[in-house]
Amino acid sequence: MAGVIGRRAVAGGLLAGATAMALPRMVGAAPRAAGDGVSWAVYYADKEPTRAFEPYGLLVLDSRHHPPLRPLKDRGKTLLGYISVGEVETHRPWFDRVKGWGLLDQENPNWPGSFYVDVRDRRWVKLVVEELVPALLRAGFDGVFLDTLDNPPHLERTDPKRWAGMTEGAARLVATIRANWPRIRIMQNRGYEILPQTARVLDYALGESVYAGWDFAAKASRLQSEEDYRFQVDALTGAKAINPALGLFSLDYWDPADAAGLRAIYARQRANGFSPYVSVVDLDRLVAEPPP
Repeated sequence: MAGVIGRRAVAGGLLAGATAMALPRMVGAAPRAAGDGVSWAVYYADKEPTRAFEPYGLLVLDSRHHPPLRPLKDRGKTLLGYISVGEVETHRPWFDRVKGWGLLDQENPNWPGSFYVDVRDRRWVKLVVEELVPALLRAGFDGVFLDTLDNPPHLERTDPKRWAGMTEGAARLVATIRANWPRIRIMQNRGYEILPQTARVLDYALGESVYAGWDFAAKASRLQSEEDYRFQVDALTGAKAINPALGLFSLDYWDPADAAGLRAIYARQRANGFSPYVSVVDLDRLVAEPPP
């Protein structure tokens, strides 16, 4: 769909078999945890007017379909541009080139038209570092949002012989971006297997679907298991211990009409020390945090 670029989180959960959690009951406004306070949003479309972004200090936007950047910059927003580093989508201008190199594998079953890429290959690393990142910076972004970093470890787990070194290759790619662009802002989405290695070179770590994810089969939001939720919280807080300056963020999916549910998720994630945002899975609209 034009103007709508999805992400590929493992929304069904990292660990299976545990009982889903209930939303916490809310009594009044939740206290803000130490380090909290960065209001932010993810928006992968170009329809919202500039004034709609006024509440947010940091924005993650698609690299092509986004609002005009200059008015947002003039209002002091920090802007991060989307790059899928573990997959390549058919609508991206570089798809045919990467396909011609023979670096693409199976299609992501949850996101048709997006194919896993071999992050070990120097041609892919060179493309990301020397073309995709600088293109975003020239467009006016302050840095990059690195998505689909769950895929390399996933491939290595499923076929250790064929995909040996994919996890290491993903961590090396992030480190190479930082080495070549030492002053830009970098946010890593998930990629928990490599987070202990990459935490020191990141500005922000994002947990997507930490508490509430998306069930692609049921086409509805779903709560993560207690085990999955705790694993992600521990992974993010562990990264903070490695890099105390690291900003921790969370992105959850919930019905925008359920104001009480949204408030409960915001409260829970702030209590974890995260800067939270809750939205719809396509991220093609801004969902405002409901008032207390």
